[in-house]
Parts: sequence; structure tokens; C-alpha cells
Amino acid sequence: MTTRMNPPVFIGASAIIVALVLVGILMPEGSNRVFTAIQSGIFHGFGWFYILAVAGFLFTVVYVGASRYGTFKLGPDDSEPEFSYLSWIAMLFAAGMGIGIMFFAVAEPVLHYSSPPVGEGGTVEAAREAMVITFFHWGVHAWGIYGIVGLSLAYFGFRYNLPLTISSGLYPLLKERIHGPVGNAVDIFAVCGTLFGIATSLGFGVLQINAGLSYLTGIPNTASVQVLLIVVVTAAATVSVLTGLDAGIRRLSELNLVTAVVLMLFVLAVGPTAFLLQAFAQNIGAYLDAFMRVSFNLYAYRPTDWIGGWTLFYWAWWISWSPFVGMFIARISYGRTVREFVVGVLLVPAAFTFLWMTVFGNSAISLDMGSAAGAISSAVAEDVPVALFRFLDLLPFSAVTSTLAIILVAVFFVTSSDSGSLVIDKIAAGGAEDTPVWQRVYWCSLEGVTAALLLLSGGLGALQTMTLISALPFTFIMIALTVGLLRGMAADAARSGGGARPLVAHPVAQIPWTRRLERILEEPARSDVDTFIRSVVEPNLTKVAAALRERGIAAGTEPHDDGGFALVVPSETVRSFIYAVVPASRPLPAFSAADTGRGRSTSSSMWLAQTRFNDGSRGYDVMGFTGDELVADVLGQFEVYQHLVTSEGTALFAISPDPARV
Repeated sequence: MTTRMNPPVFIGASAIIVALVLVGILMPEGSNRVFTAIQSGIFHGFGWFYILAVAGFLFTVVYVGASRYGTFKLGPDDSEPEFSYLSWIAMLFAAGMGIGIMFFAVAEPVLHYSSPPVGEGGTVEAAREAMVITFFHWGVHAWGIYGIVGLSLAYFGFRYNLPLTISSGLYPLLKERIHGPVGNAVDIFAVCGTLFGIATSLGFGVLQINAGLSYLTGIPNTASVQVLLIVVVTAAATVSVLTGLDAGIRRLSELNLVTAVVLMLFVLAVGPTAFLLQAFAQNIGAYLDAFMRVSFNLYAYRPTDWIGGWTLFYWAWWISWSPFVGMFIARISYGRTVREFVVGVLLVPAAFTFLWMTVFGNSAISLDMGSAAGAISSAVAEDVPVALFRFLDLLPFSAVTSTLAIILVAVFFVTSSDSGSLVIDKIAAGGAEDTPVWQRVYWCSLEGVTAALLLLSGGLGALQTMTLISALPFTFIMIALTVGLLRGMAADAARSGGGARPLVAHPVAQIPWTRRLERILEEPARSDVDTFIRSVVEPNLTKVAAALRERGIAAGTEPHDDGGFALVVPSETVRSFIYAVVPASRPLPAFSAADTGRGRSTSSSMWLAQTRFNDGSRGYDVMGFTGDELVADVLGQFEVYQHLVTSEGTALFAISPDPARV
């Protein structure tokens, strides 16, 4: 059986997950007491920490997007996005909160309206505050959590060429130790948190599917039916995983977004349309007005258990989901700028969620205050999963819309499971892309088995407790990811515009103009570039590496992943110095109408010997350089690098000495 696993992470995470599940099954009463005590301790002892950490993540993401760092690309400077903007947004939305917004769209606003954290329920003021609280829980704070993880992984994965694993985001802090026990421990926490977070969402989803089927058809609302539903939907998720990101997950995400929009527009059209549009605008204003108050509100002067069951649970849930969602949005965001990433990830899904919550939540509250006469509040208090279907039953075509809602929850179930499986498999495989089929099936199945067994042994409470327990240690990891991201971006900014200018003239400027013209008009083939790399690049980079080693610098050479050759000088801190030359192609220019008519500018290509560096910056063509010219270019780049080491007395890059010379 072939494998691409990282054994310490794969085996370690699997063992921890199995052990926790077995404890919950074999000792349900004792484990329930222990887990409840741990949950209470986390809420009372670390509630302030969650509140400050989540606010810090959000403000950091906003700062990075608005600052000069916003122009950096998540990839080389000339990279382009892999997915269209619509597909990108659809996958962001479906992966981030799909099942949750179906489960809580009616239930949460109505619960806050009928039983607010403070004050009297069932009033107009309670209705306004209910929507502020709902927006707070489902708004930019959640996406700030996802954004900090996704941005860190995309930045170091696509600009530093590191594997897309959580530990890679700690590269500026741990350097090469990310490949050792510390990095493995970080990835184990990420896998466990992700799996339990997804299992919790699957628990919400299957409860709602069962409630809908029971409400429509009379199918029993029992644990055995819920387990059967988990088996069926997990099998569908496995099929989606096997088809891959582009064919399976992307198409399901787009289908789900369209279906969700259709259902939302129907409710908007048949409900109190004018009121809902007015409420949407007012809800946004009230949310912005109360933003700072709710962001830091712990009810310290009026203690209540409400915050533990709602805000702190949500923050822990989003944090436990952040390895999954962060990794997933990093994977689909290659080629976008940091600012585009921040705007897309932070604002677009949140804006849609606000509209969704307004349409369903305000419609339910409006009906409950009017013709329903409290019936919706009573139904939600009695059985939260059935809230959406009780609400739809008060609207026209309830059988059709309820069926559509069940399908929507099921497809959200599938997209959450298959996206999560893909991400967990990638983390457990050390960032490898081409993992064998059995590994992806294994993680997808383990998610379903975990959700099913914990539902049987302790219900949704057991799933929530596992999520909360796994979130706390990962919060500390997220803080480290934030520090590492800021350090890496500061170093890149210093290199590109912080006064680090080449201290020698670029060798191209010293080439006679006639030979420069010949080089410009040449049309090298791939074989020409390969020959140039073998005959000029390899021996001269090897010569420079030997000269550096003679002077106590641990320099070396190695083949580059893209078919070229690289000089590497290891670094103790932010990143190593890398000067690589790789084959690259671009369309031939058209200098005449005849060339254009023959399609030369689009169908023909010329090959370049393009430089590559380990900071994501755009390379340039060195094809035709003599050995001395290439060496001069390498030394010019290394001189810039050295300038950064000593710039203003701050060692952004500390070069590792050659152990043999120490």
C-alpha cells in the first residue's frame, strides 16, 4: 500500500482522536463529568483570553490588508489566481459556515429575542439586540480567525515555498525546527482540532436533516436514524473527495451557493420584503455602532452563564475550525494579493451571512411578534434543530422549501466533510499534494465515525466539549502564527523597499549594446535553456558556493524543483538566501501584422533562464550571460541580502556559519 503520510502526525493524531472517542464511549458518565469540568474551567478561566485573542486576530488581519503589505502577492509577483472570483467566493462560503448558518439562521435570533443575555425578552429592544448579537457571532470576528490562519499558510506556502501545513506558518520563529518534533506537535493539534470541529458541524447537520425528515415524513428522530444519515452523507463526501478539489468540491460549492441564494430570495419575496430590507440596513448600523462594546463584553459586572454557552463557544468553535478553513482558503487563494485576500475573506462571506441572518432571523421574529403569536419561540425552545422547518411551515410552498432546505443542509454536510478531509490529509501528509486514495478515504471515514460515536454516547454536548478542549491550545499556536506572519512580511518589505538597494551595477547594464540586442531578439528553445543551465549556471553557482564555504558560510547547491539549479545559503531566522535559475516560457512578441495574423503572440513561446528567489519576487532572464556576468549577478543579489543583515543594526537575516569552520 503506497503512502505519503508524515508518520508522527498521522499516527499521533489518530491515536489521540481514537483515545478521546473511546473514553467518551466506554466511560460516558465519568468522562462527561471530567469534560464538563474542563469546559467550565476553560470558560471561567480563559474567557478573557478568547475575547482578547479573537479581537487581536481581527485587527491584525485588517492592519495587514490596509498596510503596505497588502500589495504582496500570495505567490511569485507574476502569479495569477487559480480560480475565478465567483468560484473562489463560493468555496470560501461553503467551507466556512455552511451547516451552521442553516442550523442557526432561525434559531439563534429567536432565542436571543425570547431569552436575551440581559433584560426582558419578547420586546422590540430585545429583537434589535438579538440581531446585533447574531451579527457579532457570525460576522467579521469569525472570518478574522480564519483569515489569520489562511493568510499565514498562503504567505509562507506560496512565497517561501514551504509545505501547506500549519507548522509552516511558524517558520520565522522555529526555522528548520518546523520539520521536527515541535512542528509535528503543532500539526497534531491542528488535525485533532479540525476533526472535532468538523464532527461538531456534522452533528448539527445530521440533527437538522433528521428533524426535517421527521417533520415532513414522520421518520423517527432517533440516534439510529442519525447514524444512518451520517453513513450516507459521509459516503457522498468520500466520492467528492476522490474527484478532487476542482471537479468535486468546487462544483458542489457553486451548486450550494446558488441553491442557498434561491431559498433566501424566496423567503425575502414572500416575507415582509420592505421590512427586511429596512432591517438589513438598520442591523448593519446597529452592529457597527455596538462593534467595540460587543467585541470586548464579558458581562464582568453582571455575570451570566450565557456568554459561555454562546460567544465563548462560538469563538472556540471558529478557532477549532480555523486549521481546516484557513488551510482550505489558503489552498484556493494562490496568486491573489494580500489585500484582495483580506477583502474577499473578511467582508464578502460576512456580508452574505448578514443578509441571510436578516432574511431568516428577522422574518421569524416578525412572524413570532405577529401572526405566529409566540409559536416560533416556543418551538425553538423545545427543539432547536426543527426551528427552520417550523418557520418555513408558516410560509407558502412549505413542503417544497423544507425539502430544498434538507438538500441544502446535506450538500453543506458533504462540502464541509470533503473539504475538511482534504485539508486534514494534507496536514497529516506533511503538505504533500498527491496522496494516495486510501489516506483521503481514511480521514473522511474517521470524521463520520467520530461524529456518529460521540452522538451515540453523549449527543451534541460531547461533540461541543471536544471542540472546546481542542481549541484552547490552538489559540496559542494562532498567536505564534500571527507573530510569524508580521515578521515575515516586515522582512519582505525591508528587502523590496526598505532601503536595501543593490550596491553594484546590474551586469546587464555592462553588456555591450550590440550583444544585448542580439539577446533580446533571440528565441531560445527549452533545450537551449537546459544546456545553458548545465554548462554555465551549475558550475558557476557551485564555484560561488565553494568560495562562500571557504569564508565560513554554510553555502551549498541543489537541483531546483522546477528543473533548474540553485545556490542556497541557510539562515537562522526569517529565510535562507536562494539564487536559482529555472526554465520558464512566455509568448513570443509580435513585431508585425503578419506575426499577429499567424497567431505568433499567443500560440508560440520562447524559453527563458529565469531567476528565482525565496521571497516571491519576480525573476528575470539571465539566458546568454557569461560565467563572470552570472557570478556578478549572484554577488549583487547576495550583497543586497547582506545589506539587510546589517541594516540599521537589525539582523533580519542571520547567516548560518559553516559548522566545519566554527
